[in-house]
Amino acid sequence: MKSTAENPHVRGLLKKYLLVCISLVFLFQAQSSPPAFIVLNTASWGSGRLPADWQIKMNHGKPDISVCTETESCLHMKSVRSSFALEHPVDVNPTDMPYLTWHWKVAQLPGGGDFRRASTDDQAAQVMVAFSDRKILTYIWDTSAPKGIMQSASNIPLVHIFAVVCQSGAAEVNRWIAESRNIAADYERAYGKVAPRVKGLRLQINSQHTGTTAESYFGEVAFRSVLQ
Repeated sequence: MKSTAENPHVRGLLKKYLLVCISLVFLFQAQSSPPAFIVLNTASWGSGRLPADWQIKMNHGKPDISVCTETESCLHMKSVRSSFALEHPVDVNPTDMPYLTWHWKVAQLPGGGDFRRASTDDQAAQVMVAFSDRKILTYIWDTSAPKGIMQSASNIPLVHIFAVVCQSGAAEVNRWIAESRNIAADYERAYGKVAPRVKGLRLQINSQHTGTTAESYFGEVAFRSVLQ
């Protein structure tokens, strides 16, 4: 009688069995690792009020926030010589979910806004990521600073904010733009160490320094393990 190693039929069955096992392992890993943590999805928001897990943070003036429906459900923010934000607590490990993705649209830029000077530090849209060590990354749509600039934006002592200009100027105004950033890599580039856990997300708008008006929209915002 031929041994198992010498029997072509048995060897074929064993190969098929191993392939099935490997496939099941990869399938299990894919299913056990959550693909995304969606932070902002206004489609589930009730009319006329914010969900309990979102808070308005006022700095100056009055907030103008509403839920809108264009091609998708979205958040509308308008600033008239004001500064305010929506804030949501999170607990995300950047090692597991290093990517932050979002959709945004700017309808009006604050005239003369430029984050590089405290007197003109106004933006129509910001996505701020707060880490457990109290350091912050802020992704901005600036009026004047060139796209791609990455530098400190801390104008207050002991407050560590690092800005990344994702969009600049009016070239893409009134268009929905999809953004994605590797927050783990951006944090390490900004602060020279491995990123700790993310503890908060803030969507912000301001125009009080320039005394102007700004207007923007946000679609889905999510932390992801991989880019789609």
